[in-house]
Amino acid sequence: MVAGSKVIIDISKFQGHPDFRKARAAGIVGVIGKATQGLNAHDPVYAANKAAAKAEGLLWGAYHFGTGSDPVKQAEEFVEVAAVGNDELLVLDYEDNPGGTQMKLPAAREFIKRVAELTGRHPGLYSGHNIKQDLGNTADPDFAKCWLWVAQYDSSPTAPQIQKSWPKWTLWQYSDGAVGPEPLPVDGVGKCDRNTFNGDVNALKAFWTSGGRVPPP
Repeated sequence: MVAGSKVIIDISKFQGHPDFRKARAAGIVGVIGKATQGLNAHDPVYAANKAAAKAEGLLWGAYHFGTGSDPVKQAEEFVEVAAVGNDELLVLDYEDNPGGTQMKLPAAREFIKRVAELTGRHPGLYSGHNIKQDLGNTADPDFAKCWLWVAQYDSSPTAPQIQKSWPKWTLWQYSDGAVGPEPLPVDGVGKCDRNTFNGDVNALKAFWTSGGRVPPP
């Protein structure tokens, strides 16, 4: 664990409109906001939170919650709604969908390829047990082009099943704001998902402002 690297949060409509000035004063450096889910489901606070976070000098990124809908159309809608700049991150959230159909591995592959065609870069891939189970020990050249954001609410992330595609993780979601190691709530935000970067803050900023194009250390 790199000291001082727990400086990233990810948010959605459930956090409403955070006070990003307080969050920045509390040490937060980067924010990843939910933009879309499936088809035609747009997070209602995304645009306002993006503008407010960037006004406070925070790094910004966007994620899409994948579903069983057409993955190419999902990718196209996500890129349009997220409207990310070259210094912002893009992420596919690949996990269970309790409210409906779930994105499968072939569809996720189509999604990341279409995002790369539209933006010139591969998105990050956020997942926990799903990607470990679905990829297993397979070395996948398509997913290996994505940087890995692993979810595991424990003292450290373990992902031996996927090391053939990713020699190491880039981001680790260590808490949902209630479960996981400290620190948990964020001043100005309250309970939210918290993340750490596999490197120091300078490396984080270099990686982030490249839009994820520069490999992490």
